[in-house]
Amino acid sequence: MAKKESVQAAAPAVKEVSRLKEKYKSEVVDALMKTFGYSTVMQVPKLEKIVLNMRLGDVKENAKSMQLAVQELEKIAGQKAVVTNAKKSVANFKIRQGQQVGAMITLRGERMWNFFDKLISIALPRVRDFKGISAKAFDGRGNYALGVKEQLIFPEIAYDQIEKVRGFDCCFVTSAKTDEEAKELLKLLGMPFAK
Repeated sequence: MAKKESVQAAAPAVKEVSRLKEKYKSEVVDALMKTFGYSTVMQVPKLEKIVLNMRLGDVKENAKSMQLAVQELEKIAGQKAVVTNAKKSVANFKIRQGQQVGAMITLRGERMWNFFDKLISIALPRVRDFKGISAKAFDGRGNYALGVKEQLIFPEIAYDQIEKVRGFDCCFVTSAKTDEEAKELLKLLGMPFAK
């Protein structure tokens, strides 16, 4: 009898929608349509994915350090990382083909919105002497690259448990056709560009 009751008590989980996703749907779409004069909502640029990339060439010989760095990246993103291998051998860097040299994570959907929210509202304000991020890191096709110098700005990382201060790159891929549209999209979502 107790088994039947527990089955009935388990209700379907309510999907939590990110605060930034709600802001995008309610405010940002309308603002972008007014600014750029789009004829339909489908033309409005949107954030498609965020790619996190950490280079680990300095610990390629030490498997434990590599594992710790990958775990830190996974804690920050909340998703499993893919370890990347060298495509070809480079003698000057002491790299052999197939050797593990980095880690990357591609965030989409709710995890992407949650990471973006955490980055702009918690992590970036914790940077020492923060005056905003550069508005010159667009690639000409509506994508933005941001370098994070240390993983300590994220609340998931405990200062006394890290082995070494490491940075990683964040690439914000948008559906915008121009850099101007992508900049306006990110600015309306709360990205703190420097004046």
